Amino acid sequence: MKTTAEPGYRLVQLPSGVFSIRAVAERETFHPVIGPAAEAETLYVRQLALPDRIRNHDVEFQVWDVGLGAAANALTLVRATKSIACGLRVLSFDRTTEPLRFALDHAKALGYFAGYETVTRELLDRGRVNIEEGPRRLVWELHVCDFPSLVQSHSALGLNAPHAIMFDPFSPARNPEMWTLRLFENLFLLLDSSRPCALATYSRSTMLRVSLLLAGFYVGTGQASGEKEETTIATNTPDLIARPLDRRWLTRARRSTSAEPLREPLYRQAPITAETWEGLLAHPQFRAC
Repeated sequence: MKTTAEPGYRLVQLPSGVFSIRAVAERETFHPVIGPAAEAETLYVRQLALPDRIRNHDVEFQVWDVGLGAAANALTLVRATKSIACGLRVLSFDRTTEPLRFALDHAKALGYFAGYETVTRELLDRGRVNIEEGPRRLVWELHVCDFPSLVQSHSALGLNAPHAIMFDPFSPARNPEMWTLRLFENLFLLLDSSRPCALATYSRSTMLRVSLLLAGFYVGTGQASGEKEETTIATNTPDLIARPLDRRWLTRARRSTSAEPLREPLYRQAPITAETWEGLLAHPQFRAC
């Protein structure tokens, strides 16, 4: 990888030739294999079937972009839906806007900002922007906050339940507070049982999948992305999962040495406890197998 040094963040050229961003303190690269736009398209836009689901909705479709980062996920969705006659609201959450500001300073190299530089700067300045483009009515909101504390309120400060969640924080080792069982429990409680919602994320870890299941989600194997053979998709209805986890996965999870959920925001690895195992067996996803 070739890098251009900057305080806090670095511009990184991936082997494919496209550029991404590396967070120095966290020692993690955003979209490190196939690049920001390609990964966002594969992992979130297509996997969550967002254009089709948005097209078939009569009411405003709401997407939560958890882990805004440098805005590649949100902007890829904005670009993919510009010709759809719909109402769309994208809520981006992050604890800081520093990576986005850095990305805008390197927008030409990154590429995925093309045509949306002004809109993104307005989002940073005002916290909300209306994007008028084609037949779509789009509102993009920025929420700079501590996301675990936000969802812990269960009312999420009056926010409507989402139809889709692009879940893209740093890894559990670097950002454990975003991967706890409590966070996923609180997030599930915010969903509307009458509003189908799907969450996609890049991780395929057993610990994550066990956490999602205990929180109440149905969980399935997600599409490959870059060097990842699998990702993860979780929903509040089994109808949105093409490849649900089955009892064979459950057996492997029981043998795993890294499957017990994080019950505190401290990263560690541990096998499933007896209590967790009983909780998994009681999940309707496996009772139906």
